[in-house]
Amino acid sequence: MKNLTTYYAFIVSLTGFLFGFDTVVISGANLPLKALWQTSDWFHGFYIMSVALWGTVIGALLGGIPCHFLGRKNTLFWIGVLFLVSAVGTALATDPYVFSFYRFVGGMAIGASSIAAPTYVSEISQAYKRGRQVGLYQINIVTGILVAYISNYLLQGVGGHNDWRWMLAAEIIPAIIYLAFILDIPESPRWLILKRKDEPAAIKVLKKITTGNIDPLLLSIKRDSLRSKKMKLFSAKNRLPLLLAGIIAVFNQLSGINFILYYAPEIMEKAGFVTSSSLLGAVFIGCTNLVFTLIGMYLIDKTGRKQLMLIGSIGYIISLGLISYGFYDNTSPLFILTSILIFIAAHGIGQGAVIWVFISEIFPNKVRAMGQSFGAGVHWGAAAMITLFGAVLIDNLAPSQIFLVFLGMMTLQLGFVWFIMPETKGVELENLQNQLHKKKQPIKP
Repeated sequence: MKNLTTYYAFIVSLTGFLFGFDTVVISGANLPLKALWQTSDWFHGFYIMSVALWGTVIGALLGGIPCHFLGRKNTLFWIGVLFLVSAVGTALATDPYVFSFYRFVGGMAIGASSIAAPTYVSEISQAYKRGRQVGLYQINIVTGILVAYISNYLLQGVGGHNDWRWMLAAEIIPAIIYLAFILDIPESPRWLILKRKDEPAAIKVLKKITTGNIDPLLLSIKRDSLRSKKMKLFSAKNRLPLLLAGIIAVFNQLSGINFILYYAPEIMEKAGFVTSSSLLGAVFIGCTNLVFTLIGMYLIDKTGRKQLMLIGSIGYIISLGLISYGFYDNTSPLFILTSILIFIAAHGIGQGAVIWVFISEIFPNKVRAMGQSFGAGVHWGAAAMITLFGAVLIDNLAPSQIFLVFLGMMTLQLGFVWFIMPETKGVELENLQNQLHKKKQPIKP
């Protein structure tokens, strides 16, 4: 019975798989669609490559609304429906505008999932394993990324000039599987108390997911609900959580992670790989991302969020310096690929493992969904801008210059982590809010 939290967390985290798959499956269709529709760099960058991310921004900014009013579970179900519609629509698209519309729908699902999934899992998890369980979402993201890269590689030649349709249609299978399982989860007990005022239903769920006596936790949730009854997200009390969520979200994208994931095959070609090898190089990127995210998830409740961010920041700086040098000095393609893999490893163990866990923890119960929406909205807004300009940057700037800019941003991130970011591991959500609001002493379990 007590393993049900892991079971529920895994089911919900499958939205992460769909998130990861949908995010990078476009990398395999990037060059074929550019050749098929013969659009300008600006058109291609916006309507084909970045439009999903603009949908993600909308989904992230608005996702907190159904999550708060309809419940975490209902929101998670409709997210699965959006993913399925997007997969079918993009695979059957007949022109760039129809394609763009369905990519936008998929982006909305991604944005909403980055609100609903971490919020739900953080609310059903016990403090000592919350990092690992929320982290299942990130593990599934990178698994989805890896499977998308592998799928793109294996589907070369299957449909001739329509290979890209098969690549995009492959998402239909995991979307259906997810929808079949999501109906099996209960509603968040914290939402049941906060919004429904349904204490008996909340107690029933808490008995399934909590070891030991539930009375202290129940009392803590009820007190927090009463204390934050009139709380607004954008208030003085939430100034620090908003600052922390916004900064970590912006830095996540200023590392260049989405630039590399979206344009991996094209970057590989500029490094000297032929097309088939560039797609295989993207598979290596996906494998590295998964392995080091798993390491990060293993460590997140042991060493803590801040320590992983420090390790990741230093790894970013080293690897981005190597990538920039590799392109500047025209080193071997293998050197550049190895440097990119070091970058992906740094991301997996740092930002990749931490961001969704950290943002899901730092807001009070009353405004958690909306706070998650704010952090994810900032994250996806930055991602959309990076990807929008990516098609233009990659054709007009030397890759060494692009990666040098990312390096400068990660030097600033190191300073943020070292001097400002608090440690949140092992603290019950309600206690964490009290300590963040006071901010007079270090946060401790």
